[in-house]
Amino acid sequence: MSATKRAQFATDEEGYLIDPADWDESIALELAESEQLTLDDDHWRVIRFMRSYYDEHRVIADARFVIKHLADEAGYGKEAKGLLFRLFPYGYVKQACRIAGMRRPRAWSTG
Repeated sequence: MSATKRAQFATDEEGYLIDPADWDESIALELAESEQLTLDDDHWRVIRFMRSYYDEHRVIADARFVIKHLADEAGYGKEAKGLLFRLFPYGYVKQACRIAGMRRPRAWSTG
C-alpha cells in the first residue's frame, strides 16, 4: 500500500488516514475541504460521535450506530438516516469515515 504525505498527516492511496491517532479537527477540516464539504454542527455531531465510539471500542462505528445516535441522542428520530446521507452524500464510508480519520473499513461497501 503506497502512502501519500498530506500536510502533517499521512493517508493511504484512497485518502484515509494511515493512523487514526494522527487525527484532529484541523485534519477533519482539510479532509472535508477535499470532499468539497463545509462542516456544520450536524457534521461535527456525527464526526465527534464516531471518534468517541472509536476511542471507546477501538473499532469504527457502523452507520447504524451513528443513525441511532442521531435519532435518540440528537433528537432527529426517523429523519436520522436521511440526515446522515444528506450530510455525507457520497456515502458513510467514503466521506464520514474518511473525514473522521478512520481507516477504510475493508469488509464494508464504499457506500
